[in-house]
Amino acid sequence: MGWLFYTDRRVQTYADEKAEIARLCTFEGDRRKTELVKACKVASTWYAAARVTNLDGTAVEDATYVTDPDGSITFGAVFLTRYDDGCWGYKDMEESAGPNESRAPLGLIELLSDLKDPASYAHAWRQRCRDWAAIPDYQEGDKIKLATPVTLTDGSTCQIVTATHYRRGRQNRRCYRIEETGGLVRLSKATLAGSELLSSAKGAASPVLAEYLAGQGG
Repeated sequence: MGWLFYTDRRVQTYADEKAEIARLCTFEGDRRKTELVKACKVASTWYAAARVTNLDGTAVEDATYVTDPDGSITFGAVFLTRYDDGCWGYKDMEESAGPNESRAPLGLIELLSDLKDPASYAHAWRQRCRDWAAIPDYQEGDKIKLATPVTLTDGSTCQIVTATHYRRGRQNRRCYRIEETGGLVRLSKATLAGSELLSSAKGAASPVLAEYLAGQGG
């Protein structure tokens, strides 16, 4: 499905968007109904969990999802969104269609029904969401080893960096100090996937305490 834009401009705020996502995930047919369970917005993308139930109370049978104990199934949906000349638009995909955007929070993923096929697009999408959520949120002073060296604009590479920041206006912006050169570099969250914490500034003892503990050991 392509993009659909609302030219009447009725969607303008976060609350408008959330209400429209809820409406899009709520409908009733001759045999089944679907209702929104949870919706979360990450950047410009909405992620939704929607529950399907049979109107006659019988268990839902589906080729992709394992039926939950209450007879329903809950699937994941992704809504790409953007504004074009003030008009809000969306492009929706069900998780089994293999959407590229995969930053759904773990709390939403945990609401979804189990999958019958471990090799399905939906299974791969959920794993990408889990992998994204597993990327550490490093603190100031943490020394990190990246999973693979990063090539910089000057052609050099770096792999061991320390989390720090720089000032821009009144705000602190996260950046990383390169171990080998002392230079600063900005790294995307995706670059930190698979990285390893070498030392934590939060857990490090002060030099005075370290000296005292060394003396106690002797």
